[in-house]
Amino acid sequence: MNKISLLLVCVLFAFFINLSGDNMYSDFTKTSSGLLYKITQSGDGDLPHNGDTVVLHYTGTFENGEVFDSSLERGEPFSFELGAGRVIKGWDEGVALLHKGDKATFVIPPEIGYGSMQRGSIPANSTLLFDVELLDIKPAPRIEAYDVTGLELYTTDSGLQYYIVDPGTGDSPDQGSNVTVHYSGYLQSDNTLFDSSIKRDQPFRFQLGAGRVIKGWDEGVSLMKIGAKYRFIISPELGYGARAMGPIPAGSTLIFDVELLDFN
Repeated sequence: MNKISLLLVCVLFAFFINLSGDNMYSDFTKTSSGLLYKITQSGDGDLPHNGDTVVLHYTGTFENGEVFDSSLERGEPFSFELGAGRVIKGWDEGVALLHKGDKATFVIPPEIGYGSMQRGSIPANSTLLFDVELLDIKPAPRIEAYDVTGLELYTTDSGLQYYIVDPGTGDSPDQGSNVTVHYSGYLQSDNTLFDSSIKRDQPFRFQLGAGRVIKGWDEGVSLMKIGAKYRFIISPELGYGARAMGPIPAGSTLIFDVELLDFN
């Protein structure tokens, strides 16, 4: 066999391999990202929105059918916040297409999976299949920024600024107290919400004065009473300074709406 014939055979072999792979998923819908999906059972519920917590069962397999993970085997549904980047891109995209009660199969190429990174038993550059069922959708809590219109702005010696939205009742916590708060944090530069315990439906607890939070928090929360709602404006010197911290750029002035729920 001459070189030209051999080359032709190789090209035809590759063509038929690709054709076979395409036929395997011929009844799937392909999105612009490369995600392939097929609804295998239709539910009658709503579509989720970014920020909602979605609850689902899933089984993940390689293209050869080998199972690498399954919430069904653990007997425990998996939940995550949709659109927050907490899962691989193929999941965020795929689950957003499902109604509550839908069952579907996703075929996720490496580009929207784990890419060139090996993840546990998942080799690098793996195409992954997931059979999923969207069991429930928990709407994102509505977060309303405090209205400080017309309120007096106080400034402490350290430079901490604050508004009293609700004064609360009773005593203020002492240094060393364990305080429980709900909070939402915004960048002063553009009012972007970067974190919220309300969004997670999980109050935050810390020991006051132990240096476990930024200085502005240790000082500000010590001024509050149970039930109080304050808005703090925290300069970089009382916040994260010149450090970038996740979604918070270096040198940021931060706004926190804080409610003191309890202390002991």
